[in-house]
Amino acid sequence: MSMFRSGSLMLRIATAAGLAADSIRAHKLRSALTLLGIVIGVGSVVLVGAAIEGLGSYAEESTSKVFGTDSFLVAQVAVVGRSTRSERAAKLRRNKRIGKDELDYLRTTTGDEILYSPYRVRIEDVKRGDRTYEGASILGVAAALADIREVAVEQGRFFTEQEERNRQNVCVIGDEIRTTLFAGTSPLEQKIKIRGIEFTVVGVQEKLGSMGGQSQDNQVYVPSPVFTRLFGPERSMAIFGRPRPDTGMDLASGLDVTRVALRTRFKTKPGADDNFDTLTPDSIRGFIDQILGLVAAVVVPVTGISLVVGGIVVMNIMLVSVTERTREIGIRKSVGARRSDIQLQFLTEAVMLAAMGGLIGLTLGWGAAALLGLVLEVQLPVTATYVVLALVVSSLTGIISGWYPASRAARLDPVVALRAE
Repeated sequence: MSMFRSGSLMLRIATAAGLAADSIRAHKLRSALTLLGIVIGVGSVVLVGAAIEGLGSYAEESTSKVFGTDSFLVAQVAVVGRSTRSERAAKLRRNKRIGKDELDYLRTTTGDEILYSPYRVRIEDVKRGDRTYEGASILGVAAALADIREVAVEQGRFFTEQEERNRQNVCVIGDEIRTTLFAGTSPLEQKIKIRGIEFTVVGVQEKLGSMGGQSQDNQVYVPSPVFTRLFGPERSMAIFGRPRPDTGMDLASGLDVTRVALRTRFKTKPGADDNFDTLTPDSIRGFIDQILGLVAAVVVPVTGISLVVGGIVVMNIMLVSVTERTREIGIRKSVGARRSDIQLQFLTEAVMLAAMGGLIGLTLGWGAAALLGLVLEVQLPVTATYVVLALVVSSLTGIISGWYPASRAARLDPVVALRAE
């Protein structure tokens, strides 16, 4: 008995699907216009999802290139994103300055476990002959920064500890500096000028792109003692650190070693908060994920509005279809079709229209993501989450928008329906 019922249900569904397909083919233009809202909505959801996933991957990759994978930073104030003036002022009052004395203390007490480098920044013009790059980031660092932040040098090398100790005027430049000042020629062993002082280029950092809206290819790395000679000493600086490879420590353990040393240096009371700031790649990635999550929470529902509009269009078209096919409904009922058969027919047609729109929208969104990725040179992957979301939502749109027209068709009186012209 159950097999008979199952076969009967399958036959009814197959009959409804056949009738729905015939109706869609018979009204191609109307069906195409009905699909449009669903196509746009699903395509938008897929494209936005791919953009969010791609930006997340790009940001993580950029963070690794710019910050390093196992490095950390300590400073008087180190924040991710924007902070209010009052928050920054409060940190400046509470936190201790970290200067050269603190760097020397860290190297003395924990230098056998942790690699350290000062990190100071100034914005200056860089010149070569009659060419000028305006607003370069001049970074005063130690030779160890190349290992701490995994600085990838595309041409040449990073400066050495001996060059740092000897206060030699050597530098490593970013890709934008190279293309602006050395177009068509190799910059290695060539001279550039910072504040009128000549520096020999010993390396070119690989192209990094931008992060947080700021270019990472306009940097010039110089030895920290030379930076101090150029710009003078500062009362506060940032310090990058990383556990030495032979210690077997991970990032968290290395940061704890540094925190304990600084708390001892600053005589921080047990149980009190650190009176200095720390920053890790995880905190940067967490901030980026938070921003992307906020974007997804706002943008995805907005793109979903077009699906709602598409659903309204489907409902209107199906109501028109019911009106046009009143006589057909009467004939079917007069030869034995039940209410549920009529309802299934029109509901199936609405779901088929929405599902077709979903598949077309998915294909177009996928293609748009691939094309945009090629143009921007960024991977924009279409993940299963957004594919399932798009198809499920489009199918639900078909069911919801088709339910009322299908119910209305099923309730028609066969005698009245047969009299319809």
